[in-house]
Amino acid sequence: MTHILVVADVSRSARWYTDVLGAELFREYGTSAVFSFNGSWLLLVEEGAPTPDKPGVSFVPPDPKAASHSFTVRVPDCRAAYETLNARGAEFFTPPYDWGAEIRCFFPDPDGHVWEISESG
Repeated sequence: MTHILVVADVSRSARWYTDVLGAELFREYGTSAVFSFNGSWLLLVEEGAPTPDKPGVSFVPPDPKAASHSFTVRVPDCRAAYETLNARGAEFFTPPYDWGAEIRCFFPDPDGHVWEISESG
């Protein structure tokens, strides 16, 4: 499965996905960049108007204050992953929170796509 993420600036977001998240750049073309990450494909594309194959639908970056979806990455140690990602420049909403059955925390990419790291308790 490939997840398509609409971003304002592919170059800026590509640096973040490589340097902060640790995704592997597979290829770039035009205003798009393809990454391999944790067994999935991420395709970053810049916003665009409707096309003949998606009439009436525009691709736009998300509203950073209203998430319609998020990505969860299960990690063996949420606090250690938090420290690593924080040191790389991830800006977390809060430090890891212990819910008892799970420890988790959330952070956005440069365009507001929400990522979660989560450890089973």
